[in-house]
Amino acid sequence: MLELKKGDEILAVVGGNSTFSEAKDVIVKKLDGTNQKKLLAIKSEDALIKIANAITICNPDTVFINTGSKEDVQWVREYSLGKGEEKKLEKEGHTIHFDLPQDQARLVNQTYYIINEGEKMSSLAKSVLRDEAIEYIKKFMPNIMVGKTMIVGFYSRGPVGAEAAIPAIEVSSSGYVLHSAELLYRNCYSDFDTEVERAGLFYTNVHSEGANTPEDVPNARIFMDRSWMTTFSTFCTYAGNTLLLKKGNHRFTVDYATYFQVEKQLSEHMFITGVTGPNGRKTFIAGAAPSGCGKTTTAMVGTDFIGDDLAQFWIDETGTLRAINPEKGVFGIVEDVNREGDPLLMDCLRGDGTEVIWSNVLITDGKPHWIGNGETSPDKGINFQGDWHKGKTDKDDKPVPLSHKNSRCTLLASAIANHATDLAEDPAGAPVKVITYSGRDADTMPPVWVARNADEGVVIGASIVSKATATEIGASGVRRQPWANAPFIPGALADYMQAQFTFFNSKKFSDTTRPIMAGLNYFLTQENRGGEGTALLGEKKDVKVWLGWLELFAHGNVKGIETAIGFIPTYDELVPLFKTIEKEYPKSLYDMQFALYIDKIIERIELQKEAYSKEENIPGQLFEVYAKQKADLEQLRQKFGAIVSVDKLV
Repeated sequence: MLELKKGDEILAVVGGNSTFSEAKDVIVKKLDGTNQKKLLAIKSEDALIKIANAITICNPDTVFINTGSKEDVQWVREYSLGKGEEKKLEKEGHTIHFDLPQDQARLVNQTYYIINEGEKMSSLAKSVLRDEAIEYIKKFMPNIMVGKTMIVGFYSRGPVGAEAAIPAIEVSSSGYVLHSAELLYRNCYSDFDTEVERAGLFYTNVHSEGANTPEDVPNARIFMDRSWMTTFSTFCTYAGNTLLLKKGNHRFTVDYATYFQVEKQLSEHMFITGVTGPNGRKTFIAGAAPSGCGKTTTAMVGTDFIGDDLAQFWIDETGTLRAINPEKGVFGIVEDVNREGDPLLMDCLRGDGTEVIWSNVLITDGKPHWIGNGETSPDKGINFQGDWHKGKTDKDDKPVPLSHKNSRCTLLASAIANHATDLAEDPAGAPVKVITYSGRDADTMPPVWVARNADEGVVIGASIVSKATATEIGASGVRRQPWANAPFIPGALADYMQAQFTFFNSKKFSDTTRPIMAGLNYFLTQENRGGEGTALLGEKKDVKVWLGWLELFAHGNVKGIETAIGFIPTYDELVPLFKTIEKEYPKSLYDMQFALYIDKIIERIELQKEAYSKEENIPGQLFEVYAKQKADLEQLRQKFGAIVSVDKLV
């Protein structure tokens, strides 16, 4: 069980300020009159003490308090440009930021949870004992902001006042980080004290890039103190490592939901989007997928897009599942974003009137270019490794790509035409009817299937398998990705899993409000389904069909076919949906996509069973579901053989 405020509070130990009086002395000494006034308008003494300790440790030349006013946000933009962290591009409001070549993605092998002796952790997590973390911070963080300005911002992870929203402080010497925060999060300076009182807690994030040289990157650390809900980040600038409001605070919220909000809240790595059904009916879907597995594309396919990355859930007094996006912007991978698959996002990226921070793409004459954009690419320019030309190789004689696979665009979600801005900003949240889980699976599961009950639904999430992607440095190969949230689950997987079973089986749901839970898979290939070649069996635009079928299923408008793994669509249910995207759907393709490859599915079950058997205290429901599915699949194999066509199931 996680205990909050257990062990030494690192900011206080290293900073030395433990009272409000001491904190105020630091603030008065270090801040000019204008910024003193702005900071001391915050009445939360705990927040002021933490900020004062960050100032004492980092020792910046000056401190700027960003209230979120138009003038303050413009100051942040200009500060980032003045430091050279960003540069203007040809389009108004567009800038480019380059991370160091060694700092292009999450530094997974340099990211640690700070823990106390005896705490149970996820087997997939890296941890460091509190004393070791204190020694690192004492060695590397004092004076790390000398010659720099510390910027302090106050944000809400979710619409202000929402049940699952949590306020947070972001402290950084990076203008790029605070500029990104303004696009991705809601500045809640004026509501911060009220939100702290409502939520009963807040997160603290302290970052400095230091000198920002390649030599520093081996010393980079991203520390997350679970007990004190404080993050520390040093010697890096990639936003996934530095904008700690994002995945750093997501980890804390996973902990909070798992240990202190059981059956009340969940914190998930999920998109939220709405699909328009018959007669204008709006149905909201939330779905998990590891990076590079179609999550952003799926989110933006919806008619009422709310978020592409994170979701906070609770069950309201009517038994309805509610969700908010803790973010208000998009920090999206741009590789393969193009007119065909992502027309609305491309309108923002290539049109006028949208503020966009680009990272690690190729720049030629002030214009960004990236791999897979569907456009003619230039032969030279500036990218994440400096001057670039077609055919350039690195020191190991490997080709340097035009843009990094983890190149990003950061923009307000409200800039995208199908964004449901009013609902996204509503503290009441969106009513969610469908939960999906997907990975990167070339050979096993069909494009869409629905769990027969909540236990099977949780197991779909627990069983995601995917390839490692460019979002993680130091990771490779095909691996398990439970709930697409595993990198962000600090505690024991058994505790997180139990919270999932408890939540989705809650008696607060009625038969009509309980969400359906489903699997999605866009990555089946021809060669793995009886065809030839490595081409996918589907296209990006097919996502609309799979979501459309789930929308109908959730309301009882289609029934599907019950199988050993859950419900799959009939051919006749899909044909009219494919017509809505102006595409023919031959029966032969349906047969390839939805046949059950029994041996492959059993092999996947055994892989998961073996892995989870090594974890302590895994809930019994998981193994019961696996056992039943395996037994049912073996019966099918005995009756029909290793490959079971849908016709045999009807």
